[in-house]
Amino acid sequence: MSRVIAIMSMSLDGFVADAAGGLAAVFGWYFTSGEVEVRTGGAEPMTFRLSPASAEHVRGLTAGLGAVLTGRRTFEVAGGWGGNHAWGPAFVVTHEVPAGWPRPGSSFHFVTGGVAEAVSQAREAAGGKDVGVHGPDVIRQLLAAGLLDELSIDVAAVLLGSGVRLFDNLDGAPVVLGDPTVVQGVGVTHLRYPVRRDAAGAGQR
Repeated sequence: MSRVIAIMSMSLDGFVADAAGGLAAVFGWYFTSGEVEVRTGGAEPMTFRLSPASAEHVRGLTAGLGAVLTGRRTFEVAGGWGGNHAWGPAFVVTHEVPAGWPRPGSSFHFVTGGVAEAVSQAREAAGGKDVGVHGPDVIRQLLAAGLLDELSIDVAAVLLGSGVRLFDNLDGAPVVLGDPTVVQGVGVTHLRYPVRRDAAGAGQR
């Protein structure tokens, strides 16, 4: 079965955006940490400029993805990624479908039945590949529901002091994680933690 992997960048003190909603301090390493170019697909392709270690990490992670799951707020902040996400079909967890969506030619789907339904649809669309997850709120919901298999966290070398926390008000804590794999980049450290499913951890399936 495909894995559900949370993929987020955050500051060392745990914020995914600053107090004004700005993302540059946390996600800037994608564009400034090296000379290796990594191009994304999707409707709004970007070119990352990464260190060799970060480039290998990002390529290896994204090559295994077949679909993406995201929250409504993250979807709106990203402008809907132009209607087609680089990681494949995208599923937005929301209470109601936003005005003007779905759009012709778009690979976005809107799931109003909760995170379990969204995971089921995303896994089916992924065709055996993994599902990547964006957005702090939906990541917390997945952890609480025991539906997340892995945390892939890029820790940017910055302290923000305030802003939007990734793991704020986490239901079902403690959530026990396995031992991480660690990749040292330039201005960022890549951590991948499996989410444990044994009796010692919360958020069991």
